[in-house]
Amino acid sequence: MAFMSSLFSKIGFIEEKRSSTPLTEAGIHQWLVERLARQLSVPIAQIDPARSFESYGLDSLVALQVAGDLEKLLEQRLSPALLFEHQNIDDLASYLAAELATGEIKA
Repeated sequence: MAFMSSLFSKIGFIEEKRSSTPLTEAGIHQWLVERLARQLSVPIAQIDPARSFESYGLDSLVALQVAGDLEKLLEQRLSPALLFEHQNIDDLASYLAAELATGEIKA
């Protein structure tokens, strides 16, 4: 858990590797909420996980940055279009957790 706290407090790109414990859907969900709040410079409470990424005004550059950070967190190659293929945090966290359970995310 100390690892996740350290990870959540980081600003910018992730430099740490994840722990050997697989990330859960809840952990991925929380990371996405934290990352989006940091990107938008808003309190975490203002992030609605059911709200579409598009409604937050995320452009393709930001989507690429978030996907790159996710790659580092999950140690998996991800599609750069991930935030456009999954409409919101709830959907994306669910997808990633299910894919991780199979051992590999389809890029």
